[in-house]
Amino acid sequence: MLRVGVVGVGMMGQHHVRIYFELAREGKVELVGIADANFERAKELAKRYGTIPYADYRDLARENLDAVDIAVPTSLHREVALEFINQGTSVLVEKPIADTVENAEAIIKAAEEKGVTLMVGHIERFNPAVLRLRELIERGELGKVVTISAKRVGPMAKRIRDVGIIIDLGVHDIDVISYLFGERVKSVYARAGNVLHPAGVEDHALITLGFNDGTGIVETNWLTPHKTRTLNVIGTGGIVYLDYIEQGLKLYNNEWVKEAKIERKEPLRNEIEHFIECVEREKKPIVDGEAGLHALRVALLAQESAKTGKVLEVSE
Repeated sequence: MLRVGVVGVGMMGQHHVRIYFELAREGKVELVGIADANFERAKELAKRYGTIPYADYRDLARENLDAVDIAVPTSLHREVALEFINQGTSVLVEKPIADTVENAEAIIKAAEEKGVTLMVGHIERFNPAVLRLRELIERGELGKVVTISAKRVGPMAKRIRDVGIIIDLGVHDIDVISYLFGERVKSVYARAGNVLHPAGVEDHALITLGFNDGTGIVETNWLTPHKTRTLNVIGTGGIVYLDYIEQGLKLYNNEWVKEAKIERKEPLRNEIEHFIECVEREKKPIVDGEAGLHALRVALLAQESAKTGKVLEVSE
């Protein structure tokens, strides 16, 4: 049974802890401990989920873990991930993989040298609706895919202080659109700005992604009073409307309107179960370090494009 821990138990991290607790009750893992600089928060969750709290993640790193789940602010990803990787611990790090390309590459290199599993938490890859949509595209039910557009908007996220909306939210759809096209992004053009966010980071953006034979569009902001998470795919044989939140999928073609039957499942649980399986069986994760690095690289270029007004090529 894998010995696991969680570092960072804030807004997102608490859900990671909950799922590991559920898996522990099912006899699939042992939740050894959780760590957070806010020790009172760590103690509260540790009591709720029957594990040990740590104020310093370095103390948790010394507990001979098989795997760790890292959900700290993006600027701390390299520091925390390397601490565990150097202990020989496999790592699931929340998206984006890091705050800079250099830090992401350092994490990837360390994981390769230590021979541990590295997975990046791009949760939408594990959304049942996205998985079904990929199947439809691969079966050719949409013909040739021409355009994929995503809308990820909602109220301001006051918890986000160290990155702008492109890195925090836009990176989700950059990754998903690349996954659905089945290829890497070739070019990026973006417009972005700051209206309300007190940290001065961009809080709205429109990103255009260039592929070999198609185009991706990402609209994202922290200005819309209601939360929307949708994605549309236009092909020569029809159009699909996907709702990330409802896990709904509708296909329109010249003859039919079809609604996919999808068994709703929590994407985060799917993601964590996949991570555990990869560690146990030494499998390559669906979203490995290189996939996480590509999404980060494109997101950073989108930020640069928004500042310069130029179309930028994506070089790996």
